[in-house]
Amino acid sequence: MTVKGQIVIPSKIRRKLGMTESTRIQVDVDEQAHKIILTPITREYIQSLRGKYKGKGLLKALAAEKKREKEL
Repeated sequence: MTVKGQIVIPSKIRRKLGMTESTRIQVDVDEQAHKIILTPITREYIQSLRGKYKGKGLLKALAAEKKREKEL
């Protein structure tokens, strides 16, 4: 990790996951397991979410997620 808190994802992994320099990364924390989970937000990832939250109060879930992010 650099002084600025930056990390490097090895090129082999970036290629395997279809990541480019403009790929956004979702960062989650599993506090129980003491793990940081990095998820590349690729076109395939977005397509995999289609229909997943249909009729499940997505707006409320999004508001709860934003609130949780602010607490970190």
